[in-house]
Amino acid sequence: MIGEQYETGGARFAFTDRWGGVSAAPYAELNLGGAVGDDPAAVRENRELAAESLGLAPERVVWMNQVHGRDVAVVDGPWEGTADDAVDAVVTARRGLALAVLTADCVPVLLADPVAGIAGAAHAGRPGLAAGVVPALVGAMVGLGADPSRLVAHTGPAICGRCYEVPAGMRDEVAAVVPGARAVTARGTPALDVPAGVREQLSGLGVEGAVSSTVCTRESADHFSYRGERTTGRLASYVWLDG
Repeated sequence: MIGEQYETGGARFAFTDRWGGVSAAPYAELNLGGAVGDDPAAVRENRELAAESLGLAPERVVWMNQVHGRDVAVVDGPWEGTADDAVDAVVTARRGLALAVLTADCVPVLLADPVAGIAGAAHAGRPGLAAGVVPALVGAMVGLGADPSRLVAHTGPAICGRCYEVPAGMRDEVAAVVPGARAVTARGTPALDVPAGVREQLSGLGVEGAVSSTVCTRESADHFSYRGERTTGRLASYVWLDG
């Protein structure tokens, strides 16, 4: 259920896999995405199961309505984005409030400044990476008092550069903005490495030492992959501060 967990100075990070839930195929099992066609009751139960396994109250988890943009919301309590307030990043100064990102190949970006008590999360796919959702997230956190040099950064399971084939023109367009995202697939065709692009952006903003998951969602049978399955579930990545 929870594939990876980390703790640093009271900042907590967690990443789910696809197992331990109640959803039926093609969303089996632990689908946490509410907008992919799965039974809403199953999604609610899965979210409760995941929260319980992390010691969180389900009502203390913030979910976004993600649209592959760069907008950021500052939240101080339970909140779920709607069609009218869609964002791809959230920030909070409220300890004990967990921020969640849904993905199935895109990069979940989790940041925390345990000293300032600021946490942030972003959904970085190809469009969001190029649009600057990562700089927007860091900027919002700094605006609340975070220091980039103190930020603890984790990125979760995502499709790797060996598997994310794109047209050459698309690769060039993204690489013109984020050079570190330029890649080649295992077959030698043009590709994008979004996790590498995220790390490059974080480093350029003064956030060093980001810890990246070694899981490629396209290659892993334990994770959802939109590229691999199309109709499938969504993983969740969580960040929160103790207290």
